[in-house]
Order: sequence, then structure tokens, then C-alpha cells
Amino acid sequence: MTHGLTDAQFFEKVSSFLGPFYIALALMNGLAALYLWRSGQLKTWLKLAKGIEIPNAIVWLAVAMGFAILGAVAGGGMAESLSLPESFREAINKSTGPVIYSAGTTVILIILFFFREFFVRPAVAWTIWNLMWLFLGLSMTDRDFFEIVAKPDNVPIVMLVFLLAFFTWLGTSQAVINDRRKENGEPPMEKLDNEKVLVWPDLVYPELICMIALTAFLIFWAIALPAPLEEAASSVKTPNPSKAPWYFLGLQEMLVYYDPWMAGVVLPSLIVAGLMAIPYLDFNKAGNGYYTIKERMFSYSIFQFGFLEMWITLIVLGTLLRGPNWNFFGPYEHWDAHKVQALNNVNLSEFFWENMLGRSLPGTLALADISASLDPSNWPSWIAWLGGIADPFLQFFSLLFGRELPGTLLVLGYFIALPPLMALTVLRNFYKRMGFIRFMVMANLLLFMGSLPIKMLLRWIFDLKYLISIPEYFFNF
Repeated sequence: MTHGLTDAQFFEKVSSFLGPFYIALALMNGLAALYLWRSGQLKTWLKLAKGIEIPNAIVWLAVAMGFAILGAVAGGGMAESLSLPESFREAINKSTGPVIYSAGTTVILIILFFFREFFVRPAVAWTIWNLMWLFLGLSMTDRDFFEIVAKPDNVPIVMLVFLLAFFTWLGTSQAVINDRRKENGEPPMEKLDNEKVLVWPDLVYPELICMIALTAFLIFWAIALPAPLEEAASSVKTPNPSKAPWYFLGLQEMLVYYDPWMAGVVLPSLIVAGLMAIPYLDFNKAGNGYYTIKERMFSYSIFQFGFLEMWITLIVLGTLLRGPNWNFFGPYEHWDAHKVQALNNVNLSEFFWENMLGRSLPGTLALADISASLDPSNWPSWIAWLGGIADPFLQFFSLLFGRELPGTLLVLGYFIALPPLMALTVLRNFYKRMGFIRFMVMANLLLFMGSLPIKMLLRWIFDLKYLISIPEYFFNF
């Protein structure tokens, strides 16, 4: 997209985008100031000398003027001056990685959750919203960042980030208000507006307008962001990086930590089954028809972590930060196809037998190893086929409970011992209200969901590849 362009040509191309971009942000803040003034929501934010008070609308109007100046600078061909410092970009590239990215997003999500009453304040949320757009604009003058973000296929992912930020704030702010009203003995906001309206025109007419507006937007998008077909597929040439569609990039990221049968079949099936099981597992009727967090703390936190941290962040990671050979690249780093990252991953069996005990890995056990008379080749031909069936099973289980015994015990303990332990301790009330079957289904779904971050931590801390590794039978976990 920018290959072959000189720096002057690149900044000229970026200027054509950043000029309208900053002007749009200026209009956005100008409309916000106008709304505060017309709706009577003016609040004094600053007090200067001689009793001069500056309300919030003036502050956002000043922000709008600042964005307008940035738009004039960018549109005037000086976009190069609107860049993040080179040292700052290099520091981000060197300090980021899958570990920092995943841990950082988790910490941010936790902070936003525990201090939600602060972050849902309109002024705070609007400030963060402006900073997000400003960061995007200042980063667009970096050639490598622009190459990734401005790619037509990746534009929806950038929109996804901002739309999710907005709607997460919207739902959380409504929940915080309702929780506060609940503490004061007041009904939720949704019950205050229970007036019934006619389907036509109160419902169908606005839907028709939205349909026309959305169609016009999609037509404009198709014209402004062309998405030409790539060259014909070839069996001798694989794209690098070879990426799945964006909605499957979370699964592709799981392939870093799991075998294809697990990341591509078992976990997606459990995700679908778990979502379908929610109405049958849920015993808490609070929150039906209104937003709340405190009345559904467990459900809210589990869903937000699973959706935002274990799905959306993996999509963003796979789209914007995974490059050739599925290596991790910083947001301002050039995608070098020759980048090599050393991998020293070991299986748990190797770590246990060779590193800890100083022994070689135990081998397989076949019928012939038990006794020569049990060798299927010595059996009568009419029952020799039984030995051909029994021998592979014996070899598999000899590996499972021999060479892979440490991993087998850990996995069995995780999925068999933890659910009863959870029922007796932290989730005792859940067990009482749900019963045995529903609780066991929920517990195992939670354990499967938790297995992904556990595998990620084991990979990052101990370079652990698989807990159970039996490649002879294509079974790895």
C-alpha cells in the first residue's frame, strides 16, 4: 500500500487522511460542547483569578479548536510534524510482546472493572475517547503502523475496537446507575420508561431510516476502501502470514498453545455449547430487562473476561500484531519475513524425566514386551486381528500412564478433582442452587475456559509446550 513511495509521497498520502480526520474530531467535540450547553448540563471545571469560571462546554470547545489546528497542520502538508517521538515508538516496539500484551490488557480490564464508577463518568469516558482517537492519529504518520491499520481488510478491526469501547462503556454506565439506584431503594432506569408504543411508525420507521443510512454508509465504504481480489491461489505458494478470517483469528492464536484438534475442534465446540447452555445454567433471575453488575457479579465478570480478554484481544493480536511466520511484531515495527525467534519449548514429560530426574524417557509397552507368547504374530490367524487392535491401545495407554504420567495426573486432577473442590469451597452456594449436573457442566466449562490462560502462562514462564505429548498417536494437550 505504501511500497515504492518516498517519504514525501507517503506523508502527502497520510495528510489527505489526517486533515479530514482531525476536522471530524473537532466537529465531534464541538457538538459535545453544544449539547452540554443546550441541555443545561454545564458544570464549572476551572476557576481562574477574579472569579472567572470555565465550564465543561468551554473545555471541550477548546479541545475542538486544538483538533482543528491539528487538522489544518496535517492538511497543509506538515503531517510529519504530527508524529509520536521516535524514542517512544522504539520503546513500545521493544517492550511489547505476547506476554506484555496479554498481561497488560488483563490488568487494564481489571482496573476498569474495579474502578468502573470513576471510568463511566461522562467526562472521564469522553477524555479517554479523545485520547484513543488522538493516539490513532499521531500513530498514522508511522509508515509501518499505517501499512497495517489502513489496510482495507483491517479497518473493520480498528472500528471494532472503538465500537466495543463505546458500547462497553454504555452498558457499564447504565449498570452503575441502576446499582446505585438499587442501593437507594429506587427501581432501575429501564422501569421508568415503560410506555408502550405502536410498531408503526414508532418502530418500523426509525428502522427504515437506519437501514437506508447503513446502506449508504456501506456504499461509501465500498467506494472509499477498495478490496480487490488477490491473485489466484497456488498450491506451491503460501501467503506469509497466512491468516484466517478475522472472526477466526482468536482460534488461530490458540494454535500457538494447543494442537489443531483442540484449538480448532474441541474449544470452538465448547464455546458454542457453553453459550447455548447459559439459559439452562443461569439460576439468577436478577438483571432481566435492565442493566446491573452487582446483582450478577459472577456472570458479568466471567463473560467480560471471556469475551473481551480471551476473544477480542486475540482477534486484535492476530490482526495487527502477528506478522510473517506468525511472529509477534510491535505496532511500529517493520514486518520482516526473515525475523527469527528462538523457541526452546519442552514438554512436561521431558522436563520431568530428563531435567528433574536425569533419566531417559520411558518407552512404549507392547504385548510382545510382556511375553513372547503374547506377540500377535504368534497368534492363530483367526484371532490375530484382536492383537492388532489391542496392541495399539496398550501402547497408547502405556505412554499415557508411563512417559506422560506427570501431565496425565495434572490434567485428570484439574478436570476431576477441582469441580468437587469448587463445590465445597468458593462455589458452595452455586452448587446448592444449581444441583449436581448443572454445576458440573458449569464447572467444566469454566475449567476449559481457564485452561487457555493457564497454558499461556506455562508457555511464557517455563517454556512448556504440552502437558501431555503423544505425537505417535497425534494426541497432545
